Amino acid sequence: MTQRPSSDVAPEFKEFVAWDAPTRWFHWINALAVLALIATGLVILNDDALGLSAGGKILLKSIHASFGYVMAINLLWRFIWAFYGDRYTGWRGILPGGSGYLTSLRAYVLSFLSGEPQQFVGHNPLARIGISVLFLLLLIHLTTGLVIAGTDLFWPPFGHWFAQWVAAPGVDPTSVQPGASDLIDKASYQAMRAFRAPFVQVHEFAFYTLAVVITLHILAVVLTEIHEGGSITSAMFTGRKILTRKPPDAQ
Repeated sequence: MTQRPSSDVAPEFKEFVAWDAPTRWFHWINALAVLALIATGLVILNDDALGLSAGGKILLKSIHASFGYVMAINLLWRFIWAFYGDRYTGWRGILPGGSGYLTSLRAYVLSFLSGEPQQFVGHNPLARIGISVLFLLLLIHLTTGLVIAGTDLFWPPFGHWFAQWVAAPGVDPTSVQPGASDLIDKASYQAMRAFRAPFVQVHEFAFYTLAVVITLHILAVVLTEIHEGGSITSAMFTGRKILTRKPPDAQ
């Protein structure tokens, strides 16, 4: 008679290289930059209630924009690296779609609901949707943020153009500074603010949406770690995942 394996037998663990160093550095730099942006952004949104002076508002916006530049450079680097990364860190491992994607998505969801979810070395098919949404929101946020930095602080890449727009006749645009009302043409400034308004609205919408998506991202990581295993959190430090089942995306 064939003896069935005991359910008490310990699972076999196998280590896989998942995330390379550039990807891990991007993740943690981005996390810190976004947290700083959220913190300073919340203060900016409530600056009047907090009683900030005009100079304090400009300083706070400068700090906020500086973190925005860090995020922008870091995100640009990640997008470039996605063209050179391996199957787990490149675009094919990030974006949903491609041959067999819907089949793999359905298989993963069914396995998750069954209580024995598939384990992936890279992003699972569902996570690829979440990561793509996160990247899109970050891109929208930084693009609108660069426009706002140009209108509020006259910082690059658009600041010089906005300074030329609002500078009073005979005033060198390079001398235009935030709060320097004597150097600014009032009618031009109002027109610039009207142009700026929709960018602010989209930026604020992306801000709140990003905060929600990041919260869901963290909850999804915790839930997957508990339900699926795979040392997902520690892998962003070590670059390696410890799996107990053969991953569908193993090399």
